Amino acid sequence: MRKKLFFYSLFISLIGCSIIKPSEKKPFKPQMVKIKGGIFNFGDFYEGTNTDAIPVHEVFVEDFKISKYEITYAQFDFFSEKNDLEKPKSDIEKRGNRAVAYVTWDEAKAFCNYFDLRLPTEVEWEYAARSGGKKQVVSGSTNLDSIYVVALTKDEDRRESGVVGTKQPNDLGIYDMSGNVFEWIGEYYQFYSMPERRHSLDEDAVRIISGGSYYENMLANRTYWRTGTLRDVRSEDIGFRCAED
Repeated sequence: MRKKLFFYSLFISLIGCSIIKPSEKKPFKPQMVKIKGGIFNFGDFYEGTNTDAIPVHEVFVEDFKISKYEITYAQFDFFSEKNDLEKPKSDIEKRGNRAVAYVTWDEAKAFCNYFDLRLPTEVEWEYAARSGGKKQVVSGSTNLDSIYVVALTKDEDRRESGVVGTKQPNDLGIYDMSGNVFEWIGEYYQFYSMPERRHSLDEDAVRIISGGSYYENMLANRTYWRTGTLRDVRSEDIGFRCAED
């Protein structure tokens, strides 16, 4: 009797293992980093001269999670295959763990939604890039001269995105929030000076990209630097990462 019970228990355990392994369904789900929220000064705290990122103003960020790495070609290719979509273009044959590019805002949003995630808000993104709202001009450092330690920029004379996680992470263990590829933000591109204006993400086309890229110099790779672009743009240096409540 005990022998029968043992084999029955083993059988149930094996069945359970085959059912509950989420990695078999979605093995490329982004690795997330938990971030404790707080209050910080949002915008160009460094020089106060970037008219696109002033006036600096205090904002509150709730606890959230964000991708440890930028989304890769391997991850997006998996998503494309599962949803019968055309895979994004790549300027070189190698794809794998390079940061994905040539994806639109809507495609980035759909990828995150597939894994029950979302695109980060602008304040979440900057708060994470600045290691929890610190005065870091590049992600992981208060010293602009340290940019080459943490960011893949134009000065390295690259012509395509790099493998994620090859540079030094910031204080929260997050990689490439300065450099490598610009990242789509899940919000309309709004001027700080006009917060009263409201826009519909369904009807309005302009979106925010942040973080700079391998195609940009030191200036655009600063943590507070923001750029507006159309949601349907496909660019060699625009990618994304995901967030979660």
